[in-house]
Amino acid sequence: MALPPEGTETLSTVSDQLADAVERVGPAILQVNGRPRRPSSGVVYAPMLVLVAEHALEREEDITVETVTGSPLPAQLVGRDLASDLAVLRVPGLLAEPARPAATPPRVGQFVLAVGRPGDRALMASIGVVSAVGGPARTRGGMLEQYIRTDATPYPGFSGGALVDTRGAILGILTTGLTGGAALAVPAPLAWRLAEPLARQGYVARGWLGIGTQPVRIPAGQRGGRPHEAGLLIVELVPDSPALHGGLLLGDILVTLEGQAVADGEALQALLGGDRVGRPVSVQVLRGGTLVSVQITVGQRPGRAR
Repeated sequence: MALPPEGTETLSTVSDQLADAVERVGPAILQVNGRPRRPSSGVVYAPMLVLVAEHALEREEDITVETVTGSPLPAQLVGRDLASDLAVLRVPGLLAEPARPAATPPRVGQFVLAVGRPGDRALMASIGVVSAVGGPARTRGGMLEQYIRTDATPYPGFSGGALVDTRGAILGILTTGLTGGAALAVPAPLAWRLAEPLARQGYVARGWLGIGTQPVRIPAGQRGGRPHEAGLLIVELVPDSPALHGGLLLGDILVTLEGQAVADGEALQALLGGDRVGRPVSVQVLRGGTLVSVQITVGQRPGRAR
C-alpha cells in the first residue's frame, strides 16, 4: 500500500488542528435570539454571562440563547455599549464553560478562524488571516480604542461570535456593526474589560469635556515655544460643561491633555477613558500665541443607552 505524499500528511495535520480549534471553542459559542428574523452569536466569557453584538439585539425583552443541545434559555440584557458594539446578557442556569482568551495578542498575517452559531444551533466557521490591528477608530457610537480586522468571511449571524487562533483561544469578539459592515473584532482583553462595567452597571463610562473642535495646523510663530504643529481649535463650548467650568475659551487651541499631544479628535477621545471620569486633568491650550495650562475635571459623556 503506497504511503501518501509528505505534503498531504502536513496538510491533513493542519486541517485537523483547525477543526480541533473550532471544536474546542464551540461549547462557549451560543446562538442568540434577539431579533425577529435572523439569530446572531454570542460568547460565554464568565459563568452565566454572555458577550454579544449590540446591534444584533433589536429587542430588550424575550431574548433567548441556545447551545448545541437543550431548550432555549431566557436571557436578561444587563448592559450595552454602542461605541464597541458590545452587550452583555445574563443567562441563569447556563452551564457552558467560559471561553479562554488568547495568551498572546494578535499578529498581522496569522491564521485565524471566525466562529459563530448563526442558526439551527449549528456551529459554523471560516478561515482567514489578521489583516490589521489598529485603533482608535470612530464608530457609530463613539470611539473604539482598538480593533482587529480580518479577511475571514463573516457569515450572516456571525456578529457576537469569536475570532480565534489555531488553538481555539479567543482573540476577539466579531462584529459587522461598527464600520459599514466590515469584518472586525473587538480584542479579547478590551472586550473582557468593557464587559465588567456593562455587567455591573449597564454602561461604560467615557470621559467628556463638552467641547466642539476642528483640527488646525499651528504656524511656527504661534506655538508658544513648543513643538506643537497641530491642535484642536475650540469652536463650541457646551453650557455647564467641564470645559466651560475649567476656564477654556472659544478660540483656544487645545494641544495637550496630561502631557499627551492631541492633534485630532481621535487622539483626544483615546485619552478620555472611563478611568478619568471625575478626575482633574491638566490641559494645555494656545491662547493668543501663549501657552496656557488649566485644570479640568473630566465629566461623563451623556447618553448611556441606545
